[in-house]
Amino acid sequence: MAKAARKKNPAVAMIEFSRTRDIPFNRIRLSDSNVREIDVEDGLDELTQDIDRREDLVMGLNVRAVLDDAGTETGDFETPAGGRRYRAIARLVVAGRFPADGLVPCLVKKANAKTSAVDDSYAENVIRLALHPLDQFKAFKRMVDGGMSKEEVADAYRTTPRYIAQRLRLARVAPSLMDAYARSEMTLAMLEAFTVNPDHARQEQVWEAIQRSHNRQPWYARDLLTETTVPTDDKRAQFIGVEAYEQAGGVMLRDLFSDEDEGWLENPELLDRLVSDKLKGIADEVAAEGWKWIEVDTDLPYGHDRGLRVLTATFPDLTEDERATREALREEYERLEAEHADYDELPDDIDARLGEIEAALSAFEKRPAIYDAAEIARAGVFISIDRAGELVVARGYVRPEDEAPVAVDGEEDAGDGESEGSAVAAQPGVQRAVITIGGEPVDAEEDEDDSIKPLPERLVIELTAHRTLALHDALANNPHVAMTALLHRLVMQRYHYSAPTGCMEISVRQQRFGVQGGDLSDTPSAKAIDERFDAWKADMPTDEGALWDWIAALDEASRMALLAHCVSYGVNALYERPNPHSGSGVSQFGLDRRLSGADRIARATGFDMVADGGWRPTVDNYLGRVTKPRILEAVREGAGERAAQLISHLKKGDMAKEAERLLAETGWLPEPLRLVELDGDAADAGDAGDGDGEALPDFLAGDGDEDAAIEAEDEHVVLVAAE
Repeated sequence: MAKAARKKNPAVAMIEFSRTRDIPFNRIRLSDSNVREIDVEDGLDELTQDIDRREDLVMGLNVRAVLDDAGTETGDFETPAGGRRYRAIARLVVAGRFPADGLVPCLVKKANAKTSAVDDSYAENVIRLALHPLDQFKAFKRMVDGGMSKEEVADAYRTTPRYIAQRLRLARVAPSLMDAYARSEMTLAMLEAFTVNPDHARQEQVWEAIQRSHNRQPWYARDLLTETTVPTDDKRAQFIGVEAYEQAGGVMLRDLFSDEDEGWLENPELLDRLVSDKLKGIADEVAAEGWKWIEVDTDLPYGHDRGLRVLTATFPDLTEDERATREALREEYERLEAEHADYDELPDDIDARLGEIEAALSAFEKRPAIYDAAEIARAGVFISIDRAGELVVARGYVRPEDEAPVAVDGEEDAGDGESEGSAVAAQPGVQRAVITIGGEPVDAEEDEDDSIKPLPERLVIELTAHRTLALHDALANNPHVAMTALLHRLVMQRYHYSAPTGCMEISVRQQRFGVQGGDLSDTPSAKAIDERFDAWKADMPTDEGALWDWIAALDEASRMALLAHCVSYGVNALYERPNPHSGSGVSQFGLDRRLSGADRIARATGFDMVADGGWRPTVDNYLGRVTKPRILEAVREGAGERAAQLISHLKKGDMAKEAERLLAETGWLPEPLRLVELDGDAADAGDAGDGDGEALPDFLAGDGDEDAAIEAEDEHVVLVAAE
């Protein structure tokens, strides 16, 4: 209908396009009307290569006939629009890839054209729209899907295979995310971040979360997409190696847009199993040496070797040949270093040789240590992994209970026992090392009823270990309260002979946390205590007399700070199971005094377990260790009823992860880490009973069956090395 209308309306002028024709290349020349005059050679290599690769033009030249003075066509043509294509063809002619008189497809401007040659040249260079990046990604994907390799596409468009691989990865994100990028709702950097995880469902879930968040940075999306994975720089990954992990069927996530080529291991359970198996194999080899015990853990607990005697080892003397070899290696190393001292960068072969020499010299320094056979029979070994993923085998630690009995005058000589120990150590297979891997018991199948069970005793001990260590640091930072605590204890001892110890054990004896979580040594409190210990140690003389004079010469502020530092080690806020018969361990009354005393110090120092102790509820340190009703109770208290309802339908593992996120900034604490009410603190001081009839705290109260379950949960997992 529209065409008919136009034909009936003679007032509408119809457009007539210029005609195309093939013209010999040697009859065409560059036009002086071409507006591109700066950097005309830029990108010409790429264009020439593309025309040569295609053996064709994607777009012909725009030409005008050259007229003589009389206005007659001469048969020659000039190109005001298409100068770069003209120059590329000229290069192909010089290279012998195109004949000088070869035909070139051209759009010949009509003689009565209304626009000038300058107008045409400007229009071609300005009225154009660059390809949207998303279209580029999809185009590369279609080329590869059509049979081209990444290398062929890269070569065709003068780029790198890595660039093509990156674009192909972008073309494989969830379609909904590509649509969001097309609508400019996210940046290219954000889209790149989503390529880390190929799971479209997870990509969409994270994008939805980011849209509700104030944080829309690419790194945040990348963190969310990899939050359940293990980075390649994790010491466990370094210890096993990515190649071994992948050979075992592990899946890797990689960030193609990172200069460091970051990667993440997607199967932490597989990684942990590989680490455990490898450490167990190493422990079996070490066990053959005759040690009494071997403790294996990827993270040895804070203070694991405190109170243990370290055996003195000897090393075998080097033979004449070994000494000569070592000396020759040292001389070669010094000679190569001197010869290349002026080099900014060592040649590869020299650098490799120096590395070989360093490894050989290191082997001389790491000769196997020799221990007394009798000592080996009562000593043990710690096996772990350092931060760089290197194996650490620390031999020769004797526990106090394993020390040889000391002979007393008049008693029978203990030499027989010593000889027996030597014989055991000397006979292979007589003594088998007891190997413990980690400290976690095997969790019993969870009871899925809705009742809130008592907290596992081991978990309560771990939590109060956190509190005890944090109180050490809090007291050390408050000399006034430390002095008050010290004087309080001393006065109680002086005027009340049978006064209970309370939480201040002014012996001063530092606690060794036999039961603890793997994160204790990384807490702010642990790091602050270690730094303070080292700072004082660096200033102190080692001679006893000189130390006395040094302390006497300290100014008052330094003396108080040192006193607070030393007194802080005496804090014991650990929960332990009370012994109702008080034969050994702590009584209920003593435990009540200990915990109330810890509360008193916490209030006096203004200590906060969250702000100062750095404690946050996580899957590892609490939420994954308790029942679902406990998790919901925590979320209800910390984040509100609505938050608890939102996760109530989840399985325990997912519920614990979501609870960790919901409680992260709430400051919520489990009962063992909270301060009790002040009236409760005062009440225990006035109770003169032995505590046998006192009720346990709510988080420990339960029936006999539950106590039995707790008891079972507290048992350590002990594996015996294979014979």
